Amino acid sequence: MNSRPQLLYLAFGAKTYQLEAIFSIATAIARSSSADEREFDIQVFTDTPSLYAQLPVQLHSINSAWAGPHDYHFRLKHEALRQALGSCEQAILIDTDTFFRAAPMDLFKRVRQGHLLCNAIGKTLEHAPQTSFLRELYARNLADSSLRQTNSGVIGLVRQDIGALDRSIALMDELYEAAGGTYTLEELCLALAAHRQLELNECTDLIHHYWSRKAQFRAKITAWYNKHQQELLSKDALADALSINDRLPRPAQPYRGLQKLISLLVPSEQRQFVREALYGCYRYNNEFDQACSSAWWEKALSNAEERLKRPLDADELQAWLANIPLRMMAGEQYPALCEHLRQHLQAR
Repeated sequence: MNSRPQLLYLAFGAKTYQLEAIFSIATAIARSSSADEREFDIQVFTDTPSLYAQLPVQLHSINSAWAGPHDYHFRLKHEALRQALGSCEQAILIDTDTFFRAAPMDLFKRVRQGHLLCNAIGKTLEHAPQTSFLRELYARNLADSSLRQTNSGVIGLVRQDIGALDRSIALMDELYEAAGGTYTLEELCLALAAHRQLELNECTDLIHHYWSRKAQFRAKITAWYNKHQQELLSKDALADALSINDRLPRPAQPYRGLQKLISLLVPSEQRQFVREALYGCYRYNNEFDQACSSAWWEKALSNAEERLKRPLDADELQAWLANIPLRMMAGEQYPALCEHLRQHLQAR
């Protein structure tokens, strides 16, 4: 039996998810003292082991049977954690779209018997929308209005409480069809398994889970990886990893106020597009914030199309980009903005 705490990642599919995991691991190492590094192990369940060759991790293949009878990929998380807890006393599975704000051993201190560590504790079901699936849970006596929802970007347990994973896996299999594609089924089943059995702990102060605005954070991480991929754990790479913050890169408020004022000179349907496009044109001091330019430009376009409820064609886009206020405020970034969005539109 391994007495060392185990930090687990499940990373498969597109390279984007693998880079997220690599960056999260780098922040775990960067936040660790030399003593901390000797106190926990890192395990990665992946279909692309070659990407982790530079990292001090134990690699494992992913058992396809873990997806269960419904081929539900979120079920893999609970199976991987259950396997790890079969041979260790304490383990935490962390989603790839995370990074550490503090030392990993601070996280492990919150994992103890009788507790479930999750990323965040949500509201009770009393405040949740009363969907047909929720009513089904009440009818089956599986849930009550006091159940608190969880964010499973982090799942931490000790071996003695492995039964919570058995319960959550069984619930996923039982409820999958009734859930009708409910995206949060896995998190809900984990909450059901823990309800009245385990006390919930959260860790948003220790872990940032960027489940929203992913495009901007992925742009930061890709820039970091492209810069340091030859030496992922060099002193410079780890220092840069810690310089990536949890804030969306936006200009300071006075400048945003000016942008908003200038945007009033364009037609109302284009104003939000102009403001978001200009977020990508601003010159940020942090190089990784600066790397988000193209993500902001693409988001400006997709948000505009969502508001219009239709796609923009090339001629419309050209007309929007030709607005004098946008050209004036974009400055030297204006040609890059236009070229990127034209290519983006052509590539769709």
